[in-house]
Amino acid sequence: MSNHDRTRAQVGAALLESTSDAIILTDVEGIIRLWNPGAERIFGHSREAALGCSLDLIIPQRLRARHWSGYHEVMRTQRSRYGAGDTLAVPALRSDGVEISVEFSLTFCHDAEQTLDGMVAVIRDVTERFQEIRALRKALAARDET
Repeated sequence: MSNHDRTRAQVGAALLESTSDAIILTDVEGIIRLWNPGAERIFGHSREAALGCSLDLIIPQRLRARHWSGYHEVMRTQRSRYGAGDTLAVPALRSDGVEISVEFSLTFCHDAEQTLDGMVAVIRDVTERFQEIRALRKALAARDET
């Protein structure tokens, strides 16, 4: 391994462990293969508890059918607009059963033969921002009614 490659690997490992965002790697079936400390903080599941589990771990029950339909389509086509700078905002589920609001973007992972191996999601908890926006809209609507 060259010095450049070693440095890149060290930077990647440091980012993975230190970012406050969740970074989750799933295989093509949607099984969690990587779960960083940011994911532990946001979702409340330890790395040990999350690894090997389905993404259903963090998807509210009412949204699972729609999620899996989209997930399998993205895996089949290897296309998602949420990997080109766009983010998707969705409800997610914490370990205590509380729903939160998250935004995420995706990138595909390929093996040495360039076969699709899975996908990485970078996820940010935006619950507080969504609550502030909701409260602001409510206050504006109340003001406009008077």
